[in-house]
Amino acid sequence: MNMENAISQRIANFLKDYEPFNYLTHEDLIKIVSTIRVLNLEKHKSLFQINETLHDSFYVVASGVIHLSVISDAEETLLNKCYAGDIFGLRPFFAKNNYQMSAKAREESIVYAIPIVTFKPFVAQNPKVLDFLLESFAVNTKNSLDNQNHGLISDNISYTDNQSDMQYFQTLNYNKTPLKISFDTLIKEAAQLVTDNMFDSALITDQSYPIGIVTDKDFRSKVATGRFPLTNTIDKIMASPVITVTENISVAEAQLVMLKHGVTHLCVTKDGTDKSEVKGIISEHDLVVAQANNPGILLKEIKRSQTAKELKLVRNKLSDIIQSSLNKNIPLTHINSIVGEITLAIVRRAVEQAILDLGSPPARFAWLSIGSQGRKEQLLLTDQDSILVFEDVSEDKYRDVKDYFLKLAKKTTVTLEKVGFMSCPQGHMASNMMWCKSLTDWIKQYNNWMNTPGESTNEISSVFFDYEMAFGEQKIEDAITETIFNNIKNKVLFFDYLGNDTLKKPTPLNFFKKFNVEEEGENKGKFDIKTRALMPLIDGARMLVLSNTIKGINSTYLRYKQLAMVDPKFSEIYLNCADAFLILSKFRTLEGLKNDDSGQFINLDELTKVDKEKLKNALNPMKELEELIKDKFQLTQFS
Repeated sequence: MNMENAISQRIANFLKDYEPFNYLTHEDLIKIVSTIRVLNLEKHKSLFQINETLHDSFYVVASGVIHLSVISDAEETLLNKCYAGDIFGLRPFFAKNNYQMSAKAREESIVYAIPIVTFKPFVAQNPKVLDFLLESFAVNTKNSLDNQNHGLISDNISYTDNQSDMQYFQTLNYNKTPLKISFDTLIKEAAQLVTDNMFDSALITDQSYPIGIVTDKDFRSKVATGRFPLTNTIDKIMASPVITVTENISVAEAQLVMLKHGVTHLCVTKDGTDKSEVKGIISEHDLVVAQANNPGILLKEIKRSQTAKELKLVRNKLSDIIQSSLNKNIPLTHINSIVGEITLAIVRRAVEQAILDLGSPPARFAWLSIGSQGRKEQLLLTDQDSILVFEDVSEDKYRDVKDYFLKLAKKTTVTLEKVGFMSCPQGHMASNMMWCKSLTDWIKQYNNWMNTPGESTNEISSVFFDYEMAFGEQKIEDAITETIFNNIKNKVLFFDYLGNDTLKKPTPLNFFKKFNVEEEGENKGKFDIKTRALMPLIDGARMLVLSNTIKGINSTYLRYKQLAMVDPKFSEIYLNCADAFLILSKFRTLEGLKNDDSGQFINLDELTKVDKEKLKNALNPMKELEELIKDKFQLTQFS
């Protein structure tokens, strides 16, 4: 095998592990790979920028991290981070207008450029690939976004707002009592009915089935111009056949259908065909109204908010998006990414509101969201976890500076509590003086945790190793990261501590493979999915990425995916854990949305037999993970 073939095979083997390339045959992948360009990007190098002319390719990250950002209210806003296997720059598939976001390398990166003209035939031939691209159209994250189409679906998809690249998934609200008339109704009578009912359209039906539609545009262009007399029947000017859709169509899907067919109205029927009963009508105006709740608009509302009450309204809208997204089976990885960015934006604005109230900070600082917020896995209104790190100041100023930041943290956490994020029961919040301190003090703290675990009364809480900066100086967060990874080598005791902490979680199933449920208290008989199922997976992923010195990946799912690449010997275990995490997270989220709580305790009696089996199967990888951790680390000191 010559060098060129070897490279092609290596790229094909890489791509086949990711959607939508896993839907293609190896032969098809080799054809695609033969046209791919390999791009080496230096740190901070831009691949494309806002308003730049569209490229002839879309992109897949081979290694490194690519940041996607937009300009909103004269500020650059990070939309997403793309890691190995992630697709971005899909706009040439979906639009003629220029790029609506910028793509820049966060670190040295390798990117594969796949020509649109090469890939397009495989999209047309493979419905799963097309479905994936349409689904990716809905989100600005893993394998997706920078949307819109250049002839594949339509030649004229366009949006009016840069933020629309963070597409919206919510189910549409539409007119469920449309005006229905028969085909032999006179144009004059139809026009009067439309006017009297203050509608902009009427459906023409035959035995309750839609056979055509007329809109105010038809009356203006065909009747007002004199082309058709008022005494003609409505079937002479109606558009037929009418474009029909199902009842649970999303905003993104409705917009695609309208643009594909060049229409301004869609008829909703019971089964989505014109051979079933009319259930409603969707207009372009309905789409405009729905966009008020899309994630991009929510980010703007957050930036403009002045009170906790306004932030709470945004978070309530976000809950609706989460519910609709789950109903539409949007991948949980996509939902987590969108919700994670919006949640961080809420935290950022809460900090800004505190600064507006207290005045300018006396020193530079960083507010880090930790735990589930730091991992961007907080789909429910659970507790808030945070730390505050301020730059080193002279000893005589230290007390006053810390007092300011404690006041800022208190105001911020109170605001977040009003939004719905309850206080952390363990006190892991920046408003706690233990977790609000200078960079030097924080470096000492992490050094102590990692060098002498278990010796201090201040035991390690592993959530401090999952963090994402919501506000402040990037250099401060980088210093914390550098401290952790400088300490990571040969830290047998540290991993011994983490490993035992991971494995001490109560088991989810008993010897007879029955669920271990709570034996007493208000949740008696319920299954603790957080403690018994999710936390071991979260803790295991954190421990393993630290030991493999994998930086910059906080998501539990993406951590396991990355581990499968860097530690291929155990890739099957890692991939099983990644899938299990998504399944378990969805169970918890649905339970929390249903009961308006944290979703921690699952009422097994309310699950179907199929769901119980699915839940139980998702617990299987945990035993393999436990054995892997025991095998990789010397778990003795803290056993």
